[in-house]
Amino acid sequence: MDSPGLFVLLCLVIFGQAAASSAEEITWSYTGLIGQSEWSEYFPDCGGTYQSPVDVITTQTRFDPSLTRVTPLGYSQHGNQPFTLYNNGHTAIIVMPEWMGLEGLPWFFTAVQLHLHWGNGGPNQRGSEHTMNGISADAELHVVHYNSELYPNMSAAMTQKDGLAVLGILIVTGEETNPAFNNILNYLSRIKHFGQKVFIPAFDIQSLLPEDLGRYYRYNGSLTTPPCYQSVIWTVFHERVQISKAQLLKLETILYSSKAEDPEKMLLQDNYRATQALNQRVIYTSFSAESGKELSSGEVTAIVIGVMCGCVGLAVIVRFIVKTIRSTSSWDILHNNRPAPMPRSLFQKFTSNLKLSHSFLFLAPTNF
Repeated sequence: MDSPGLFVLLCLVIFGQAAASSAEEITWSYTGLIGQSEWSEYFPDCGGTYQSPVDVITTQTRFDPSLTRVTPLGYSQHGNQPFTLYNNGHTAIIVMPEWMGLEGLPWFFTAVQLHLHWGNGGPNQRGSEHTMNGISADAELHVVHYNSELYPNMSAAMTQKDGLAVLGILIVTGEETNPAFNNILNYLSRIKHFGQKVFIPAFDIQSLLPEDLGRYYRYNGSLTTPPCYQSVIWTVFHERVQISKAQLLKLETILYSSKAEDPEKMLLQDNYRATQALNQRVIYTSFSAESGKELSSGEVTAIVIGVMCGCVGLAVIVRFIVKTIRSTSSWDILHNNRPAPMPRSLFQKFTSNLKLSHSFLFLAPTNF
């Protein structure tokens, strides 16, 4: 190769490395200078047609009977090795051991990490990334896995369309405390700032998941943060998980997206991406509409009252039938005790004899 050609090649290599390094150093945010509306300018995949999260419109989903129950493997076998919990400036992350995995998909997926998304506790509370019929939950848990059957590691898998599988768990608030989430929340104060890391006692990861792992929504999508690679098989569970309001408040107010040495402290809040267009994608469900329908308290009350009324009505009908049977039996007994009717031929013969003797008709007593 001549000198000019070699020079051009070296320039291209250096430029490519510089561009890659620059891309890695881009500091994105949810609402800052490089916020969600600017992500696609720096990370092209964020402007793709298979982006996540999405709004799940349940009336437009399609039932797929081939979707089987999702089966976590090793989630409860945490052993004695502690978990690593750290603040990456965007969320709180727990690194999961490589022996944990996921079955129930076309390939086996090895666990990588889990993290959370939440809001700010304001009057227009939002926090989850996925929504159901336009309604947001208070927070959302994501458990990330990579396709270890086809790819050697997370880095290789995350750019492939079948590379990742993420479980999405919608979180709502109630009065009762969820002990499982305290395994994370109780240690957030030790990673308050971006870059901080701590070892925490290992615990049962499956305790964070809903009990019903058989009913879920499935679609092809992307990472919900830059670089937004469109490589995720999403499983969003139908059943929500509940935590207390105090637990949610701790999640919303204890972490910072800024470093400890930064003069300006920035609370880590509203770390959720807006829902993206489906763009002709189909969201599949593992359950039929009838089996997945949730009843309101009013509907439950109406059903209970209807059942009670039905039981009372059935009792009245049974009583009427029994009374009728008894009445009929009594009539049959009385009817059987009456004299048997005279045969018609004898009656005719008897009346013809009466016609022969008018005097007997008037003088004889009438006993028939």
